[in-house]
Amino acid sequence: MSDADLIAELYAGCFRRLVVQLYAVTGDLCEAQEAVQEAFTRALAAPGRLARLDNPEAWLRRVAVNIARSRHRRRRVLDGLLRRIDQPPTVADRSPEHLALLAALRELPPGQRHALALHYLVDLPIDEVAATLGVSPGTVKSRLSRGRQALKALLTDSAISESMTIGRIDVHT
Repeated sequence: MSDADLIAELYAGCFRRLVVQLYAVTGDLCEAQEAVQEAFTRALAAPGRLARLDNPEAWLRRVAVNIARSRHRRRRVLDGLLRRIDQPPTVADRSPEHLALLAALRELPPGQRHALALHYLVDLPIDEVAATLGVSPGTVKSRLSRGRQALKALLTDSAISESMTIGRIDVHT
């Protein structure tokens, strides 16, 4: 039996059982599913490992539990650090205008969307956007111009207010 066949058979036979077991450990169904999926991913990354084991399901369970424990420890450290910050982190703007902007950005080609997001929402200068995207500054300027025009058309179609400025993007310029 090939490694892929063995893993497919294990996945079909024990994925649900492992998720239920990890759910009891973590108390979070999504966390349990992710930990078990990560365990299967690690099994795929080490071909032949499972075939040599007497009980591959036990190995997957142990790996999944270790993953869940590691994530829990990292989350506790992060929570402790966040509590020491004077101001709580800002929550993303959920105004109708902001949500409309995000929806419109998803409609743009990736190059324009990335340039707009990095320049206007992350506040990177054009040279840094160019370096991040691996393109010339002229390409960034072109994408920004085309992206603003496309956003204007998309947001005008969606009947958003006439003077909408979100972040630093003025879609009516």
